[in-house]
Amino acid sequence: MNLGESFLAIGAMVLLSVLVLSVNNTIFNTGNSLNESKFDILATSIGTSIIEEASNKAFDENTVDTSVTKTTELTNKLGPEGETHHNFDDFDDYNGYQGSDSTMPSAIFDYHCVVDYVVSGNPEKISGPRTWHKKLTVFITSKSMADTIKLSTVYSYWYFR
Repeated sequence: MNLGESFLAIGAMVLLSVLVLSVNNTIFNTGNSLNESKFDILATSIGTSIIEEASNKAFDENTVDTSVTKTTELTNKLGPEGETHHNFDDFDDYNGYQGSDSTMPSAIFDYHCVVDYVVSGNPEKISGPRTWHKKLTVFITSKSMADTIKLSTVYSYWYFR
């Protein structure tokens, strides 16, 4: 084998090595993307479950058994009134609710909830006084995820005269 053939053989080996590394890198990145997507979907599922559960409750502690006609009749304190999670009876009981879900495959998810009164025309703006609208925001994190998933819903109270 002469010098030219040796350089061609070395060049072919370098080209083959670069190709193998490129394929391995693509496979690794695809696996990471699949895992990230899976964790995001699982976290979204947990957050959606909490939101659906909260939305099936009464608007306020004072509307569990009766109706109110003035915002001043709504509770001032957002959060549970002594209830535990399985006994929550109104939407704002989820304020401060937190926990961990290890039932999902491959990851443990931590979540916490925040409930605030919000301005009627702008649900992104927290209201100082009580309003007919409460916003629940659920934050879901995991050591297996790069980002925090944040889901929100606004729950409104309607009364008819």
